[in-house]
Amino acid sequence: MNLKVDRTQEQRLGTPIHYQDHSRHHSLVQAIRRLLPEMNTAPIVVVCIGTDRSTGDALGPLVGSYLEGRHLPDTYIYGTLEKPVHAVNLNETIALIHASYKDPFIIGIDACLGKQQNIGNITVSEGPVFPGAGVKKQLVPVGDINITGVVNISGFMEYSVLQNTRLNLVMNLSRVIGQSLSLALVSRKRSRFLSKLLLMD
Repeated sequence: MNLKVDRTQEQRLGTPIHYQDHSRHHSLVQAIRRLLPEMNTAPIVVVCIGTDRSTGDALGPLVGSYLEGRHLPDTYIYGTLEKPVHAVNLNETIALIHASYKDPFIIGIDACLGKQQNIGNITVSEGPVFPGAGVKKQLVPVGDINITGVVNISGFMEYSVLQNTRLNLVMNLSRVIGQSLSLALVSRKRSRFLSKLLLMD
């Protein structure tokens, strides 16, 4: 399972936002947008970590499938329900990405476990996600930035907890993350286009 434990990080941007707090979804978009490269021509690669064989760990693949259906420009998606990226193929996938794209900007997306009161929170952070930490696995860190969602509680029988996570929660988290990331990427594309127009004047 590719999960990290929810913990306070120095690079965390502001307060985590609950998926049901619709009035603050724009803050997620802004947080992502601030961390995206402005005029960099590097391709955006989104690595959605997890597996469809565990409800709690399906957050990443659900986001990946959502993004794949959006056909975002200059954005490449790895990790969907059909082709998940998980512990077995993570190293191979990262190697493939670096062999396929020149200096890619990688966004890591993963589920995490945390305190009861934090379930449903979404966090945008600078730096990589550390998949597997929540279930005591050491896997390669992923991402220049990361987006995580707290799907359940940590600290006891993590594998069982993941299997018994509510699908409704994971689906809602994936939808909010997918929509926020899509809006941030589209606004970045528009900003680059407008900048080019201004330079042509």
